Amino acid sequence: MKNQKPDNVLQWLKSKPSLEMLAAEFPELRETVRNDLAEIVATGTASDISVYLKRLSRSERLLEKQCHGMRGDKKIVAAYIRQSVLTRMAYLATKQHLVSEATGIEKGKVCFNLLNGFVAQKLLFSRDLERKPVSLFWFRLFWPVLWQKRFLMPLVQTEGIYCFYSRQLISKLTAVIDKRSCLEIAAGDGTLTRFLADSGVQITATDDYSWQHEVKYTASVEKIDARGALRKYAPEVVICSWPPAGNSFEQQVFRTRSVQQYIVICSRHRFAAGNWNAYQEQSLFDYKEDSKLSSLVLPPELDAAVYVFKRKD
Repeated sequence: MKNQKPDNVLQWLKSKPSLEMLAAEFPELRETVRNDLAEIVATGTASDISVYLKRLSRSERLLEKQCHGMRGDKKIVAAYIRQSVLTRMAYLATKQHLVSEATGIEKGKVCFNLLNGFVAQKLLFSRDLERKPVSLFWFRLFWPVLWQKRFLMPLVQTEGIYCFYSRQLISKLTAVIDKRSCLEIAAGDGTLTRFLADSGVQITATDDYSWQHEVKYTASVEKIDARGALRKYAPEVVICSWPPAGNSFEQQVFRTRSVQQYIVICSRHRFAAGNWNAYQEQSLFDYKEDSKLSSLVLPPELDAAVYVFKRKD
């Protein structure tokens, strides 16, 4: 594959080859990724993995822009191909590691059996992996009897799904936001905005598309980073679901004068999500966990928390 024309290699990468296929064609890069992740696992935290993946993705986007600017310079194209392979390998290897850790299955495919899969599909999705507002009544009735529930999040996180939203959560968020203009940042596939918009919220979904190796972005999600989105829309309310740990964009929310309220759906475990340094260093907003909202984020095993920031008078 390495000796193929660059256009052919890039077309092959767009087909999303597996980790095994990539390793067979680029064994030296597989070793690089293995060493990088081994070092992070040994000496770092979960947030360090997120930073590592973000850095690789950022380098890939920069080289992609240079490819267009340099009109196909061979060295730049070769560097871009190498970085694309490295980034995808890192994402796939990370997913493989996290699934193994969560399920205890080190080899073979992790999947639900027929019954568990059928019930989970009916509870959580409208079709395929398209999420729906979840009925708490049916969820609380059937979820406890699923003996493979620990498989759910490791399986869906590889598709950019980090939690599920109950109907009651959407209803309460709609009441909190009310008639105010709302912006979702780091919106991923736009599911939360879709649910809120269907409930009558005036909301726009935005994302910088930096997690395109994992998230299936839709046309309803505007491609723009958080800083640009906040400047463009000057929202009264901002919402973000599962922001990456230690991210660099949430601090922009607190610097935006129009924002009166910021709602963050994330983990109760600080290493797993959110920029806690930004939360604690800002002085313009009071914030606390809304335990009622937290209880409406699914599944309960996530230990999810909803934090509400209100601008001080």
